[in-house]
Amino acid sequence: MLNGIIRESNIKQATKTLRRDGYLIANIYGKGLENINAAFKVNDFIRTVKNKETVAFMVSVDGKELNVVVKEYQSHPLKGNLLHVDLMIAQAGVKTFYHVPVKTTGIPKGLKNKGILMVSKERIRVRCTIENLPNVLEIDIANLDTGDSVLIRDVSLGDKVEIMDSGRVAILGMIKAK
Repeated sequence: MLNGIIRESNIKQATKTLRRDGYLIANIYGKGLENINAAFKVNDFIRTVKNKETVAFMVSVDGKELNVVVKEYQSHPLKGNLLHVDLMIAQAGVKTFYHVPVKTTGIPKGLKNKGILMVSKERIRVRCTIENLPNVLEIDIANLDTGDSVLIRDVSLGDKVEIMDSGRVAILGMIKAK
């Protein structure tokens, strides 16, 4: 579980001091809940997000345990290090938008025909409750040949999960190498 602290002050100097001490500035919010201004150790946050197995993960701030989802993050334009993250509390029974990662399985036929697998969308936007949220969208690409593609309308996540992207958008495809 990721442990964080409450930020007492939102002024610029206090934020700079926290960043200099190795903290990542975070805002935690939820529908109908009070916003929480928090800070997490940068290395702990990155390690937790990289090693998580589900879209949502647990954090502890000021003694409260919260199930959160990363909604947005900001990084430094030149250095690339994280500056700020927005975390949404995953509330049971509340429908909201999530981004589900795409995972491919199998080896496509098109690789033998000098094709290249192009992944257009690494995450699919869905609307559902946290209970019905799939951890990953798994796509079998074993039958893909050059010129074939998998569109949003070709996949289904069940009745309780609504895919928000347009049906004509390609998730991945095999293109011919030049």
